[in-house]
Amino acid sequence: MFSKSKINEPGPKAGDNETAKGSDASKSAGSGSDYKASAPKAKPPASILSADLLITGNLKTTGDIQVEGQVDGDIRAHLLTVGEGATVKGEVVADDVVVNGRVVGRVRGLKVRLTSSARVEGDIIHKTIAIESGAHFEGSVQRQDDPLATGSKKMPTTAAPAAAAAPADKPKN
Repeated sequence: MFSKSKINEPGPKAGDNETAKGSDASKSAGSGSDYKASAPKAKPPASILSADLLITGNLKTTGDIQVEGQVDGDIRAHLLTVGEGATVKGEVVADDVVVNGRVVGRVRGLKVRLTSSARVEGDIIHKTIAIESGAHFEGSVQRQDDPLATGSKKMPTTAAPAAAAAPADKPKN
């Protein structure tokens, strides 16, 4: 009953701590495994290339890119957003492409969207496309079921067997 005796007794404190530790351990173990399970599902934020940035070279990622500056080179990403003041000079390949700014070059994507402030000079190969009123577009539009694979895979595959067949025929003659 006295608090002094309870303080001096190691038994109840140790028992209380063990009980608390046991419940805390089960809680932390549960939350630890829940945290690990949810961690891979979390999607990292888009990489943002600021307005004062000039990049010369190709960019490739499995993530998302938001371009606000200028890129002189090809871009491959999951989601590409070209900002209103941004310029991309090169081929753009992404699952989703949203153009608010300027693209000079071919655009390939499953979903391509040109907003009213977009300026695209080049061909667009897409599965689905949306062009808002006011968008400026010079080029051709072609729908394909798989625009990401067809543009790059068919050309080298066709060229390689033809080149291999030609030298084989010459020695036989």
